[in-house]
Amino acid sequence: MTHDQAAILIVIAGTIGMFVWGRWRHDMVAVGALLVCVVFGLVAPGDAFAGFGHPAVVTVACVLVLSRALQLSGAVDVLSRSVLPGDAKPTVSIAALAALGAVLSAFMNNVGALALLMPVAIQVARRLDLPPGKILMPLAFGSILGGTMTLIGTPPNLVISGFRAARPDMGAFGMFDFSMVGLPLSAVGIVFIALVGWRLVPARKHAGTAGFETSTYITELRVPAGSAVEGKQVREVTGVLSDLDAQLLDLVRNDVYVRSPRPGKILRAGDILVLEANAGVLAEVLSRLDLKLEEDKPQAGIDSAYDLRDEGAGALRLGTDAGLKAAVGDVSDLTENSGSSGPDAGLELRVGKPGIFVHDTDAGLAEMAVLPEARIVGSSASDLLLRSRYGINLLAVARQGAFTVERLRSLKFKPGDVLLLQGRLDVLNEFANSFGCVPLAQRDLSIPDKRKAFLAAGILAVSVVVTALGLLSAAVSFAAGVLASMALRTVPVRTVYEAVDWPVVVLLGALLPVADAMQSTGTADLLARLLLENLAQGNAFAGLVVVMVSTMMLTDFMNNTATAAVMAPIGLGAAFRLGVNPDTFLMAVAIGASCAFLTPIGHQNNTLILGPGGFRFGDYWRMGLPMDILVLTVSLPLLLFFWPL
Repeated sequence: MTHDQAAILIVIAGTIGMFVWGRWRHDMVAVGALLVCVVFGLVAPGDAFAGFGHPAVVTVACVLVLSRALQLSGAVDVLSRSVLPGDAKPTVSIAALAALGAVLSAFMNNVGALALLMPVAIQVARRLDLPPGKILMPLAFGSILGGTMTLIGTPPNLVISGFRAARPDMGAFGMFDFSMVGLPLSAVGIVFIALVGWRLVPARKHAGTAGFETSTYITELRVPAGSAVEGKQVREVTGVLSDLDAQLLDLVRNDVYVRSPRPGKILRAGDILVLEANAGVLAEVLSRLDLKLEEDKPQAGIDSAYDLRDEGAGALRLGTDAGLKAAVGDVSDLTENSGSSGPDAGLELRVGKPGIFVHDTDAGLAEMAVLPEARIVGSSASDLLLRSRYGINLLAVARQGAFTVERLRSLKFKPGDVLLLQGRLDVLNEFANSFGCVPLAQRDLSIPDKRKAFLAAGILAVSVVVTALGLLSAAVSFAAGVLASMALRTVPVRTVYEAVDWPVVVLLGALLPVADAMQSTGTADLLARLLLENLAQGNAFAGLVVVMVSTMMLTDFMNNTATAAVMAPIGLGAAFRLGVNPDTFLMAVAIGASCAFLTPIGHQNNTLILGPGGFRFGDYWRMGLPMDILVLTVSLPLLLFFWPL
């Protein structure tokens, strides 16, 4: 083993370890790995950022923009309304929903496809009286399978095609080369999901599905002065909470956090109770215990100075205007929005001072799931100034895993969290679009602009056809599609760059030179030799199985794009060492990298359904393990038939 080989192995091992650890975001880890390779001389400084100009990176960015055009134009709504049955039984409903997710994922970003169909899936769960997870996991797995069908279906396919194109005697894969294995695999997988798979999903159900009881929430309630529970012992409150299927976790008094307060502790006015409860029982908890939502109280002094009247559900109405200046300063700092006409019209006051916000009569509640790469990940309500800047109250958070001792307003958001937010409905919708959240509510399936819906679908179709016919490369074809979308306004020009999932683009651009270094130093060939000699014993079919299984295991714990970039050179090295068809091994890596079914962290779609489905980390393997076995059983014969060794 040479010094360069040892160095790149250390870098790769450290990179995989950081991916699995999950403390740093994937793009940060990838850039770090690239810079270390440059410092060690494994990647030439002039080639360090060549990956960002790679056709695969350009294609990924362009497909994301075209996906956004489909979302904004309402084209997906038209398709879902036409395809999905209105009153079918679970098997047919799940089959139709998973199939639609697979078809969409074949031509657009699969995370975007899942996000579009999640509200529909939750509505189907309500209609069938099933836990949301019973519908969400089949939809997520179906959309993952759909990505295996085309070149643009998922970034790993583009990575694999890029490695093939880098060989002077091979060239890139075509648009539908992946379909020969991906299409039958998706069809068989969806049949399995509809007939058997959804029955294996754990039933994480909380008091019915009406009202989107997706999971238990962590929320904070304040004991107001004169409350019925003021002066009572903790045990009296916990008894009432137990009857309501809720529990008291902690208590905050004078900014001091008390974990699991003792039963005999006396409650005082101003105490904050940290509860775990379902969204459906929060209102009853507030009523029975005479409590107030902590994040929904006006700033001290404003209610008395400005005569605020509680209208229920956290909405406050303005009575007189006397004393406003004394309470909040210059009246010119306020903006006034009428929710209705007449003297009692609701007012919305936004004030420069943090925490001062008065809801108008258009205020409402919304549940939102946090996307894996959402802008709010790693931030808290205080960091974002949700209340003072946007007029949004964070009322509760549903999260799987360990509960931290942080206050609700300082809790850092994670992918898969479900947030219960209060504010103006138009502001909530704008917040969801801008910050990467998925509203978990039945969406209006009306078409915002029918002409734009057809234009968006037509532009994508033309780009696909041009690429499939070989008239233009995928990168050029889809870049032209983006330009056409901007010119025809199917996607607002100002939002084009917001549509790109930049962490994925940076991850891909940074890892491509690292993967090239594995080949140039001979490390990929070394790893392939070790795998073949120790596990496959020189047998070509056994080598194919080893490469595919290794890829599937790795992708369950790290980003699928990163997995493809790491395993592609190893797969190529194994094929060349065995003297067999390299396409067979590259396709095996593509399939294996896409099929992450065992954990919530292996694929962004799995992470996205974690909170809304009420899942735990260990819930995925029950359906995921049979899916992995199915993928191996179906794809290996297809690989040997269409890409013979």
